[in-house]
Amino acid sequence: LPVHTDGSGATPHALVRWPGTRRFPKIMLTVGTPKRLSAPSEARGRARRAALAEGVYDALAGTAFAAFDLGRSVFDALLDARRRFGHDTPILEDAERHPMGFGRLVLGSVALGRALARIAARGEVVGVLLPNANAAALTIFGLHAFGRVPAMLNYSMGPDTLVSACRTGRIRTIVTSRRFIALGRLDRIAEVLGAEARLVYLEDLRKRVGPLDKLFGLVVSRVPGLLRGRTANADSPAVLLFTSGSEGAPKGVVLSHANILANVGQVGSVVELVPQDRAVDPLPLFHSFGLTAGMLFPLLHGVPVCLYPSPLHYRAVAELVADDKATLLFATDTFLAGYGRAASDGQLSSVRYAVVGAEPVRDGTRRLYRERFGVEILEGYGATETAPVLAVNTPTHSRPGTVGRFLPGITHRLETVDGIADGGRLAVSGPNVMSGYHLPEEPGVLRPPSGGWHETGDIVAVDGDGYARIVGRFKRFAKIAGEMVSLAAVEALAGQLWPDESHVALGLPDTRKGDRIVLLTTRAGAGRDELAAFARERGSPELMVPKTVLWVDSIPTLGSGKADYPAVRRMAENALGDGAERRTGT
Repeated sequence: LPVHTDGSGATPHALVRWPGTRRFPKIMLTVGTPKRLSAPSEARGRARRAALAEGVYDALAGTAFAAFDLGRSVFDALLDARRRFGHDTPILEDAERHPMGFGRLVLGSVALGRALARIAARGEVVGVLLPNANAAALTIFGLHAFGRVPAMLNYSMGPDTLVSACRTGRIRTIVTSRRFIALGRLDRIAEVLGAEARLVYLEDLRKRVGPLDKLFGLVVSRVPGLLRGRTANADSPAVLLFTSGSEGAPKGVVLSHANILANVGQVGSVVELVPQDRAVDPLPLFHSFGLTAGMLFPLLHGVPVCLYPSPLHYRAVAELVADDKATLLFATDTFLAGYGRAASDGQLSSVRYAVVGAEPVRDGTRRLYRERFGVEILEGYGATETAPVLAVNTPTHSRPGTVGRFLPGITHRLETVDGIADGGRLAVSGPNVMSGYHLPEEPGVLRPPSGGWHETGDIVAVDGDGYARIVGRFKRFAKIAGEMVSLAAVEALAGQLWPDESHVALGLPDTRKGDRIVLLTTRAGAGRDELAAFARERGSPELMVPKTVLWVDSIPTLGSGKADYPAVRRMAENALGDGAERRTGT
């Protein structure tokens, strides 16, 4: 009979004491469903005990997730965290190094939210074009406090794509900052967006925040019941995000408040946090990984978060981690490798959880962090449509070569794909699965996932212990002589031979064999013969060896850190069209 206890860390007698200690805190007991534990009939001794222990762990993790309240808005969850961890407990800061406590965060959000509510109707989608900073968090929470929906705009997309996103989401008002536009050199984007929607600058909006707004915010920070009925309900849209566009036009993804809180609770049920934890979030908030995992997950669990405006400032992020003695760091492999190379020895050694997603982790990155900092990287997997985390390795449950086990509350199925024997096409359902899409061809129309199932488009294999391994994107397979070849596996093969370089494989049309594989690599002098010899040594099939190897200075990436496949494809087609096959490692 699994039982979860929550809130006892606030008692004066707790062994692990969180901020907000008081004599009679609220303590909640959640009693799970009785479950009979069993082990495989052939299991004996240690194997049987291990199987039963896994059953206990899964039951307790599931009960911990069930205890997390999903029947509220994200802003209500912020108010609950303020009550639990204390009004004055520092919880948020940015590169300006001006820490905010829970009380000031709530006050500022409500005061700003009242001003925003005067320019946007309840339920309206409002664009947010801001960097990782306190102002962005205040804007998001402020919109939530009064039932508005922030649409996080990816300023790395370019003007035309951003205009398309605004039309897809029917965004008529965009909140931004003159200082950000100037520092980010986004004048062209501001000009184009200004012709599509009304730009509201925070510098002007702050002047409209009057004494009554501040007083109301102060009172609400003490008496949150005054906002009852103004915040959204759990099933209402909480945020509009846009897919990365790595394989086509971005789609709008609508996540409800319950979707986001479900993922915060799911991750919290398997990742243990302690009062000494501190998080650094350099991932952009327009990416679900940066928004949910990087900011909301630690913040709503009482862990202070420091936002940093760009994941590309490798040395600055490494110094920030060292200065804050940060224990939580969320990144992609590309960014994490950059921090590791820029940091001095031991500078990142305070990190307990280095959680990586969005792209496969290279062996060179793992080796760098293990040898220089004593940090084990925990690889995870998710999608914007699932708010985003689906599976993750943890210190207690980790298996190399996988992305970990699925989080509590997630159900998955694998659909057979012709020509692929190892794994199937993954579909998932659960409380973190999106409300639906806004498609470019149907602006403002919500298209919910069929039957509550999201088709991820990924080919995944799951072993007997529940660990998932990503074989590749369904769209990222090349068909050669009737055989399906994973382009991700080709990239992994190149990464094993040249671990300190970046690689992207493409499948381009071939008149004789259906497709031909082209590898773009930053390894100068890389050749096909060298890669073919390496493949033979490892027993890899000849089909995995690319027909053409192109040397490039850098691989184009999106703001999320993923490879920009349309740009990579154009690069390859232009190079091959110029006769570059004769000048490369073909």
